[in-house]
Amino acid sequence: MFQGTSSNVGKSVLCAAFCRIFYQDGYRTAPFKAQNMALNSAVTPDGGEIGRAQGAQAEAAGIKPTVDMNPILIKPKQDMHAQIIVRGRPIGDMSAKDYRNDYLPRAVSVVLESLNRLKDEYEILVIEGAGSPAEVNLKDRDIVNMKTAELADAPVLLIADIDRGGVFASLIGTLELLEPHERDMVKGFIINKFRGDLDLLKPGLDFLEERTGKEVFGVIPYMHDHGIDEEDSVCLSEYKTRGSIDAPIQIAVIQLPRISNFTDINPFLDLPDTCVRFVKKGEAIGEADVVIIPGTKNSVLDLVYLKEQGYDDEILALADKGKYIVGICGGYQMLGLELLDPEGTEAGIGSQKGLGLLKCVTTYGAEKSTHQVEATIAAAEGLWQDLKGQTVKGYEIHMGQADILDYKSCLLQITERSGRDVQVMDGAVVNDGRVFGTHLHGFFDNLNVMLTFINAIRKEEGLSLLQERDLDTYQRERNYDRVAEIVRNSVDMEKIYKIMGINPEKDKGKWK
Repeated sequence: MFQGTSSNVGKSVLCAAFCRIFYQDGYRTAPFKAQNMALNSAVTPDGGEIGRAQGAQAEAAGIKPTVDMNPILIKPKQDMHAQIIVRGRPIGDMSAKDYRNDYLPRAVSVVLESLNRLKDEYEILVIEGAGSPAEVNLKDRDIVNMKTAELADAPVLLIADIDRGGVFASLIGTLELLEPHERDMVKGFIINKFRGDLDLLKPGLDFLEERTGKEVFGVIPYMHDHGIDEEDSVCLSEYKTRGSIDAPIQIAVIQLPRISNFTDINPFLDLPDTCVRFVKKGEAIGEADVVIIPGTKNSVLDLVYLKEQGYDDEILALADKGKYIVGICGGYQMLGLELLDPEGTEAGIGSQKGLGLLKCVTTYGAEKSTHQVEATIAAAEGLWQDLKGQTVKGYEIHMGQADILDYKSCLLQITERSGRDVQVMDGAVVNDGRVFGTHLHGFFDNLNVMLTFINAIRKEEGLSLLQERDLDTYQRERNYDRVAEIVRNSVDMEKIYKIMGINPEKDKGKWK
């Protein structure tokens, strides 16, 4: 089990790396995180919703994700309130106090059941903790750190982020705040995000081992642009403008307060001749060739935010200039005519007028759509004429159902949801194909869509067209292998296998 001294120390990426390492070494491996608080989520083949990190870790392990890999998912919806998802399905909205007092006492049985199912099916579980195991005000009901380690009888490695400073104090301080039996479960440390000279760090490592009596299992270098899906928006604090500010193609992404599944933006990062800028509160959109309104856990409240910041006027002005305006999931809903919330299930502040660019009206209720989907391009306007009839894949995770008022403007026809044949229209296109939206997350992960879209822009800018080989973000398997290689070369795998009670030489080929 990998626990951290705080959030954003790199647990999720390291767990993905170890899933790939154990998979490479021939073991049937699965990820597990008892409880995840995240707005980046994934959909399992049967339509269950889990944390995005566990979906990526399953992919790294060469398996399909299941709801047992993240049995409890908390998706913050408003301040102090969140949607609670258990084994892939929402059971309701709760305040932090109600969740802690009313649900957590029953949650251990949910965690244990999922954990046992995975233990029966796989040889190795790579278990991720959350935040810190030393939050003294929460420890008595913390089910995701030491309680999970106890249930799984798993040795714990404690991860710290040296890039933010204070690494030795955070490791020693975390141990000091653990109970004696919990300290015994911690077998050693991994120091992550190191940029310096290892020779200069060695005296600190020697001090750490002497002070705590526990070993440092490895020091992992800072991995720039690792290409592994991030767990949640906390990592956006580290995001800066990607690409030159003078690049001929300028893409502005609205960083909504409740932004979710921002991995939809990943295909645009590090493209040639392209600058991607996350527009934060108080910043102007400015001149942009593309504006992307991403997903959100609360479309109504984030629509209000857009208007308060004046982004609605900027977006409408850019649309009038013929710029590309893209809405994904909640962003698609905001581009419509109206967001109706008759029962107050989305925000409790009443219905709101949308930006009015797309001919659709969204109505919120208790129903939530979570599906892996397959669809065909239905639009034939502008750049979409070259894609009409082609297949795309993605996933739906959204509250609210959008009614398309003009089917001639429809973007997609969904033909399969969670393995079942359907005929459902989704998304809309206007302005010669330049303004469009869809509920489908992962829309730009489709190579045909991404190449057609970015090349339409490049052609207008007089730039050469890109080929598949130019899109590094699509090399997901390569990214897992690259990160696994860095981690394998940075840690003592012999010691890690030893604390797991495994002899890889003896087991070689046993599970294949």
